[in-house]
Amino acid sequence: MTIEPLAPDTLLTTTRSVRRRLDLSRPVPAELVRESLEVALQAPSGGNRQGWHWILVTDPERRKVIGDYYRRSWNAYSTSGGSARSMFRDDPARAATQERVSDSAAYLAEHMGDVPVLVIGAIELPGGGLPEGNQAGLWGSLLPAAWSYMLAARARGLGSAWTTLHLEYESEIAELLGIPAEVRQGVLLPTAYYTGETFGPAARQPLDEVLHLDRW
Repeated sequence: MTIEPLAPDTLLTTTRSVRRRLDLSRPVPAELVRESLEVALQAPSGGNRQGWHWILVTDPERRKVIGDYYRRSWNAYSTSGGSARSMFRDDPARAATQERVSDSAAYLAEHMGDVPVLVIGAIELPGGGLPEGNQAGLWGSLLPAAWSYMLAARARGLGSAWTTLHLEYESEIAELLGIPAEVRQGVLLPTAYYTGETFGPAARQPLDEVLHLDRW
């Protein structure tokens, strides 16, 4: 297919987590997902080990089960005060943005099982046990590829969203999908065509508020 001709900076600053605007009724061609994953496999990984695995879930019944687990996790998260609604209460502008994020996240939680393709990014570990202490090296060998997938999907007219709430039920989902014990999940990327064309850079805090030169 023809890839959307976006300049690198435009692609990087306008790829958003798409939740409410995922088209739940339009089938997604398998070749577009495969092309996006081929791009993802070019991402860096620690020691060039490339220990990632990608599980594509298109079966309606399995998607429904995953969607049910995701909804349960979202309900627990949102009622515990962990959602974005409870953040930035002293910053009206950011609070309004976070309110919209929470609304769209709640919508996705209700419809996760209806998204045409669920992509689970996972990584293989000896014995399946997570290392103690800092795990940046481990997840740094998976998550750049997941972000590359989102960028490649956007260039192909697909939307996705970065989600991890399914991990509350990681073992149940692993059993559902037959994922081996030595493979641990890191991210769930619901993927579909998106509706509308209004993609733009998101509001962010000024760089100087988070930039530190030479020392904190």
